[in-house]
Amino acid sequence: MAYLKKEKDLGGLINAIVRNLRGLKEKTHSKFTHSTFKIHSTLSSPTPIRLFLASSSELEADRREFEVFVRRKNKELVKKGLYLDLEIWEDALDYMSQTRLQERYNDMVRDCDVFVMLFFTKVGEFTMEEFEAAFQSFRANQKPIIYTFFKTTPVSLEEQSFETIKSLFDFKEKLNELGHFYTRYDTFSDLQVHLSGQLNKLQDIGFFDETPDDETPPSVAPDAAPAPRVYLNRLPVTGADVFGREKELQLLFHAWENPQTNVLSFIAWGGVGKSALVNRWLTMMAQHGYHGARRVYAWSFYSQGTQDRGHASADSFFDDAFRWFGHTGDVPKSPTEKGRLLADLIAKEKTLLILDGLEPLQHPPGVMHGQLKDQALMALLKKLARLNNGLCLITSRATVTDLKSTDTKTTHSHPLENLSTEAGVMILRNYQLKGPESALEAAVTEYDGHALALNLLGSYLQVVYQGDIHQRDRISALNKEQEAGGHARNVMASYEHWFAQHDRSELDILYLMGLFDRPAEQGAIDALTAAPPIPGLTDRLEDLSFEDWQYALHHLRELNLLAKPEQEASADLDCHPLIREHFGEMLQTHKPEAWKEAHTRLYEYYKNKPDKDLPDTILEMEPLFAAVTHGCLAGKHQEAFVEVYWERIRRKGEAYTVKKLGAFGADLACVAHFFEKLWDRPAAELSANFRAGALSWAGFRLRAVGRLKEAMQPMKAGMEMYINDEEWKFSAMTASNLSELSLTLGEVNAGLAYGEKAVGFADQSEDGFHMESKRAAYADALFQAGDLAKAEQLFGEAEAMQKKRQPECPYLYGLSGFQYCEVLLDKGAYQEVLKRAKETIQIAERHNWLLDIALDKLSIGKALFLQALNTGADDLSAAKVYLYQAVEGLREAGTQHRLPWGLLARAALSRHEHAFSQAWEDLDEVLEIASYGGMRLHLTDYHLEVARLVQAQLAGAGDAFEVLVEAEGKTLSREEMEAQFWAHVAAAKALVEETGYFRRMEEVQSLSG
Repeated sequence: MAYLKKEKDLGGLINAIVRNLRGLKEKTHSKFTHSTFKIHSTLSSPTPIRLFLASSSELEADRREFEVFVRRKNKELVKKGLYLDLEIWEDALDYMSQTRLQERYNDMVRDCDVFVMLFFTKVGEFTMEEFEAAFQSFRANQKPIIYTFFKTTPVSLEEQSFETIKSLFDFKEKLNELGHFYTRYDTFSDLQVHLSGQLNKLQDIGFFDETPDDETPPSVAPDAAPAPRVYLNRLPVTGADVFGREKELQLLFHAWENPQTNVLSFIAWGGVGKSALVNRWLTMMAQHGYHGARRVYAWSFYSQGTQDRGHASADSFFDDAFRWFGHTGDVPKSPTEKGRLLADLIAKEKTLLILDGLEPLQHPPGVMHGQLKDQALMALLKKLARLNNGLCLITSRATVTDLKSTDTKTTHSHPLENLSTEAGVMILRNYQLKGPESALEAAVTEYDGHALALNLLGSYLQVVYQGDIHQRDRISALNKEQEAGGHARNVMASYEHWFAQHDRSELDILYLMGLFDRPAEQGAIDALTAAPPIPGLTDRLEDLSFEDWQYALHHLRELNLLAKPEQEASADLDCHPLIREHFGEMLQTHKPEAWKEAHTRLYEYYKNKPDKDLPDTILEMEPLFAAVTHGCLAGKHQEAFVEVYWERIRRKGEAYTVKKLGAFGADLACVAHFFEKLWDRPAAELSANFRAGALSWAGFRLRAVGRLKEAMQPMKAGMEMYINDEEWKFSAMTASNLSELSLTLGEVNAGLAYGEKAVGFADQSEDGFHMESKRAAYADALFQAGDLAKAEQLFGEAEAMQKKRQPECPYLYGLSGFQYCEVLLDKGAYQEVLKRAKETIQIAERHNWLLDIALDKLSIGKALFLQALNTGADDLSAAKVYLYQAVEGLREAGTQHRLPWGLLARAALSRHEHAFSQAWEDLDEVLEIASYGGMRLHLTDYHLEVARLVQAQLAGAGDAFEVLVEAEGKTLSREEMEAQFWAHVAAAKALVEETGYFRRMEEVQSLSG
């Protein structure tokens, strides 16, 4: 059966035939062209539309109103060459058929064009037969179109028998399973509006048009499209029963069919049923070839519990997705470029992308609540929000605030509310609970309609108290907030007590599930249950036979405490994240020794799992990442740090994960396990030098992924540790890093203070290199603050010290050399910069220092460009080559916070060449990078360069101008462009004053003048 077309006012329209007919009319170039369809208005007599109305006897008044509606509608349709031929079961001839009278009605149903059903409090046996007849006919012939309407006028349920109400609920569930959406109506006028609109749509697309006898009827489908590629293995397994989500399912179908909807998010606390809803919809989609999707790809970020773990990574997702979507070649190291490239791959064909349980990648409640922690993921979603040939479906506990600029336009965030009382009662009735309707309703209210809690309650009362709803008050309340799954945890605690009382092995299995944050594979379970048993954890499992083990698993699945396996032969175990979290907390709190021993076994299992001692890819490294997780949970921080992270993931000084794989996020997630408190308190079990290393690496990786404000925390803690230990060299290094970081964030005064400290620490260390480089870093801070003279003096002092220590290197090189060249460019010393950079780039190339090579090329490109402007030269080809190479080099080096330097320079050159679209693209990337990381100096430069770009466009002729803002192209009038110019100048001026970035004050004044 096909699904319904999703307009907002749509109830029960099945749309497969609609789309088939439209597709045949518009796309078929052989048999079915527009010329094969007659227009009814040209016919000599109107064509009948056979409409059968079925309803229960209690709706006699509505049936009579329906006849009046048909008469009025025919006055309109006759003018179009159509009329409604209404058939009602009461009008059928009451004669003896060869079978039985109901078969006569069923034949009428099969022959009609449109089949309408009205329901109120019950669904009778014969009405069900009529529906089945219509449904089977539709499957065979794509006719009749089926509409189902349910009247919602309040009625006393106490006056209705259980069988009557159950027949209605059962039929609604059947419709859900078939993918058929029904419409509710309060009054007949509501029904009339719905149905009239649907008939108009059918007429508009030619559904009632005739086909000449010598032509194949349009209901014959063209050659079947190839089956879509589907990957759903990463989605959590959920129960098949979904109650009370008709509106959400309709919303999903509407979003899929609506080309204006690119991203749809369902937001709710854990256990409300987000994943279950998605799985239900996917099942319905799969029954009909996924409704035109060419690719269906789903990924779950697993740790969907209620606690913020602070160290999730999207690197495994990107690694897998690039392969699955057919990318060949290297994956960009720049997070923004990586996300945008994957978005391009996804948008090539109509794709359904599902990102389930996104909350581990979002900031927890606070100032940044909901913002994505991963910049590549943010770039992916932002681009898909603007350009998407399909739909991206997200489930999360928090709204993705990064998409707010497109919210209600191409992205929609839908809060998934707890279940209605009616739906909650249906869940409880599903467990055959005993008691009056009022008691069931009260239970739903007490549990706030929380889907997981109600399912657990139903199964618990059924097993422990023979389904007596009145025994629910025996479930003790825990001190857990609702958003932490409090209601569901209350039932889990009761199960825990009940299993313990009866010495059941099921409890040990649940404790085992609490050790994982993802499905538990068979090998890991075997490691945990191997002899000798873990005291207090696997004692009851030691002598358990295979049959008893399977029975325990089956029992837990029947109780909804374990998920049913996706594939019957699968030995992996999974359960809802809240269940994992609850039993994990209980095990850790009440049986700490068993907790540690279990994680020790998992540590040993995962560290020995890879085939290679040194895995090469992120996918191959996943067992090592798991080993670090379990090793730290077992209290083996030092061992996990040295034997797994340092030796096999990082590969010692090679820094393999970040330098070779560009997996900053995965590496950061791994380092996070070595912290007791993120990001300033490393685990006490680590030795002093490794604690300092953890702080240093965390700071660098946070900075690399654009989380600059968070990077300050470990850097500050590391500096204090080094100062206390009188490690002056490392104190100087950290203070210098803090200086640069403060400048990028727009805290110039703090940058000056840290820069001055770095010089003092370096002098105490008496290390020549650091004495020089820290003077250069302090000089750069002075330069950004507008103190050009003092900055130049300090750069000269640093260079003289270097020349004395390294006579073969007369010029500052690396980052220090680039910073000095910026001062010289500001003075107009272009030739001096060219001479220096062409000398120092040789040093960088000899050592293959990617960042230094890129910075030297950037200095050369800027010098050539500015010199050409100063002399009036027209040839900018050499400057262009160097600037393009510089941008690509900065991407390759993986220094996201420095990439805007190259993009801004290239945008200025493009502006000068009137390559405005290229300039806008570069500036748009600067905006995305700078906004994400709060890089206020880059934002200042962005506003200044946009103002100059707008000014250049306004200098040309015309009254319409193309601009790009957040990757969205817009056409602005001259007046709007002038307003843009002044807005950007004002923004730059405000930022200069706020940050102390007085180096740019002269430019602001020049543009303002």
